[in-house]
Amino acid sequence: MVAEPPLKSEAWTEVATAADESRIARIGLAWQSALADARRGFAGEIRGEGNLLEPRGALPRPAPTPGSYNCRLIKLGKATQKGLAFERFKPFFCYVEVEDELLTIVKQTGSQRPAGRLWEDDRPDRLIFLGSLALGTEQQPLAYGEDPKRDMAGVLERIGPFRWRLVIPWPQGTSKLDVFELTPVTDQPK
Repeated sequence: MVAEPPLKSEAWTEVATAADESRIARIGLAWQSALADARRGFAGEIRGEGNLLEPRGALPRPAPTPGSYNCRLIKLGKATQKGLAFERFKPFFCYVEVEDELLTIVKQTGSQRPAGRLWEDDRPDRLIFLGSLALGTEQQPLAYGEDPKRDMAGVLERIGPFRWRLVIPWPQGTSKLDVFELTPVTDQPK
């Protein structure tokens, strides 16, 4: 009798909190609810973003290559009555590197800097992101799981040649869905 190989998802589910497993499991509902909110008043902006904001836009082979990336954030859906349903931010720099056989993503500048690891999943079109948020002048983010209010969980998907998105469902903030677009920096640092 041949033993079944372990599921790839077993590695990340051993690390993820129950709350973050639930967020990832409900990613489809986050897309649906966030886009429904944002389409009221921002339908043109959503169409203008193309496949970046298409829930089923993921392609096979999601792993990005290590290096510097231009990253930008779009927040979708209202988390509160007073919140905005669509908010787009200026691009910033982030970096993908290999650390202990896992890819990591780190936002390099700004007052809120997500950082985390990417884990293989059983689905071939996504990697699982588990990370946390560094604030202000903190040099390093807290380790994932150290402060539940700063934990982040989501999926990284490839959506085109040299184009990825990191989708954070039900973030702990002002939206229902955060979508980070990643495109490689043309002139990579040496």
